Amino acid sequence: MRYAETGFNLEIDLTRGNIEKVATDPRDTELYLGGLGTNAKLLWDRVPPEVEAFDPENLLIFGAGLLCGTPATGCNRTIVSTISPQTKLMAFSMMGGFWAPELKYAGFDKVVLRGKSSELVYIWINNDKVEIRDASHLKGKGAVETAELIQKELNQPKAQVAAIGMAGENRVYYASIEQGRSSASRGGIGAVMGDKGVKAIVVRGTKDINIAQPAEYLGLCNEVLEYIKYREDHPIPGVMPILAGLGSPQEMKVHDEKWHTENFMWGNSRTRRKDFWNDEIAEEWTKTMEDSRTRLISCYNCPMKCGATISMPGLPTYMMKCFSKLTYTMAAFSDLDFGLRIAQKATEYGLDGFSTPQVMAFALELLENGILTDDDFPGMPDDSEGRFYWLLDRIVRREGIGDILADGTYWAALKIGKGADAYAHNNIKKTEQLPLKLSMLNPIYFLMYSTGEKMNITQIEGQFPQAPFPKREHREKFVEDWIQVPDDRFKQYFLDWEPRGENSMPFYPTVPMVCDIVDWQERMHYIDDALGMCAGLSSFPLKPPYHIHNYPKFITSGAGIEMDEEKLTKAAKRYRTLVRAVNIRRGMRRADEAPPENHWKKRFPELETELLDAYYELKGWNNDGIPTTESLQDLGLDYVSEDFIKRGILDK
Repeated sequence: MRYAETGFNLEIDLTRGNIEKVATDPRDTELYLGGLGTNAKLLWDRVPPEVEAFDPENLLIFGAGLLCGTPATGCNRTIVSTISPQTKLMAFSMMGGFWAPELKYAGFDKVVLRGKSSELVYIWINNDKVEIRDASHLKGKGAVETAELIQKELNQPKAQVAAIGMAGENRVYYASIEQGRSSASRGGIGAVMGDKGVKAIVVRGTKDINIAQPAEYLGLCNEVLEYIKYREDHPIPGVMPILAGLGSPQEMKVHDEKWHTENFMWGNSRTRRKDFWNDEIAEEWTKTMEDSRTRLISCYNCPMKCGATISMPGLPTYMMKCFSKLTYTMAAFSDLDFGLRIAQKATEYGLDGFSTPQVMAFALELLENGILTDDDFPGMPDDSEGRFYWLLDRIVRREGIGDILADGTYWAALKIGKGADAYAHNNIKKTEQLPLKLSMLNPIYFLMYSTGEKMNITQIEGQFPQAPFPKREHREKFVEDWIQVPDDRFKQYFLDWEPRGENSMPFYPTVPMVCDIVDWQERMHYIDDALGMCAGLSSFPLKPPYHIHNYPKFITSGAGIEMDEEKLTKAAKRYRTLVRAVNIRRGMRRADEAPPENHWKKRFPELETELLDAYYELKGWNNDGIPTTESLQDLGLDYVSEDFIKRGILDK
């Protein structure tokens, strides 16, 4: 008997219309856990580096995390993986909501799509009954509207729907997949879904999930719930509001945006609005949010209320996620009312809330600087808000200049030429990133941004505080109950970290400490992405309820796989290395691992080189960021080293 997982994937060949229920190898679960881990294994095995994002041979994988559908609080993530049209590398984007648990209850751990449908279709999974159904009547419909129409058509109000909007249909490189209370947004996976001719995947399940040791597992779940209540009653002092509590992150609950609005670079990630936030703005912001926010909402089996339903006058109600309330508002230099309104339209279109406003601001910068002209924007309004709406429609429909902008700032700049690349200045691995630019180099974030292969806003941050506390007594208080650290040395790193002086940025934490911190943070995110756990209860916040000490117990009692901290750490390293191997095989090298030149005003090239050298060595990668034969063999990835040697990536 399989525990926690179902032991079956649903394989659909869209070209042939073939549907298969495929049994999976339990050994793969032990080695790669599930979710992202087994998604990466499928992509490695079946999508060679010659395959492009829009080739029929590319796979689009919807993977439920290993513990999704179990009573583990907050474990509800769907990990969607494919080859990205934006980066040409492996994309994996996580969405919360209810979809992954529903898939498990229908009897499947993954939905694997290959090939292309000649007509627009949607997939209806009702336990063991699976159909490919005509979706021609849904062409051009919004993602949220599509879900509602399908639920009504099937007379299944409890069915969970993952759908694309017009952006996905038209293969916009930063199109998202929307799913009720969440979305998978980064890397253009919605464009791949549209290219395959799939408008939506609808699932309804009523089966059970087996737990290996139910009593022990429920005891662990209750401990987590008790700790969540404790953390909610004891917010961490001295940090920004979204870090004080738990959640992913609590943007919709928190009104105080002083830190984000003044410290982030807005527009085309170039202008910091240090004087933006004042008492008048705070009052207006709060009123707008309170008037439009109908209620705070949670994902499956979770007490946190990280999202909110937003009802703007004259517009359909929609769910807003995380940071989107800021991205459009600040990029257009407008107000929150505008931001909430345009986000509703963008959500229906199915667009990534981080890339989209940056691409539009990029276009307007090119116009202001004469690289593009008025002839490129026929009929565009003069006001900033009108321009953003105008550009949004053109991008989604791929009309005129929108057809170029739909490929994102990196590829658009190459097509436009005339020096446009200087304005596509905020890309990492060809993906538009969040617009945080600071003065002094932050070595921890330098390593996270450079070596991270995730595309979501949190990157691999979390666990370790983002900045030192002003006084040692505050730091001493913080570490008293810091049980989540994998080793007490991390407490000492933090105790000795000062805001100024010898033990301050950029030379403290030291290079070995920085590598240690980033490795720990990354490990926790990758564990979450295999288990299906929300980062807001594990890898993102300070002092979370899930951590390296109790995760092995959840896996042992839940999935029936004997696990300890050492074995879990090695498993996470194994599939994290496999993700890197997929990208190395597709051409990624050290030269690609550099934050934008203007990300920090004060850079330290020698230190940055030392950081990369040391981190590569810690990870078991060579000087070009390629996993070595020895490290691959130690992880049981001999098949990767053999492939690398055959391709000339590694020497014998």
